[in-house]
Amino acid sequence: MSATLIKRLQNWYASQCNEDWEHSYGVFICNIDNPGWSLKVELKDTYLYETKFEEIHIQRDDEDNWAVCKVEEGNFQGYGGPDNLEELLGIFLDWAEASENS
Repeated sequence: MSATLIKRLQNWYASQCNEDWEHSYGVFICNIDNPGWSLKVELKDTYLYETKFEEIHIQRDDEDNWAVCKVEEGNFQGYGGPDNLEELLGIFLDWAEASENS
């Protein structure tokens, strides 16, 4: 059985904590007024900082079912509709885990 998205995020966060990173950087989940979600992961001083990420734009038939993910100014930025938070977390974690193992 695979780990839940929250457990995977906790594992990724814990693996970055080195008595320095966690004092300056972090992971932020906020709501936005579209309505929807914002996910920001600060990548500085992580193995992902220089890792290429192909920008993602998804718009499905339902206007509230969308996702946009990119790396900008050293941060992973994900935005999505009210039911797309899991998708944003999955996109980030799939990229992070694949990059760690390559």
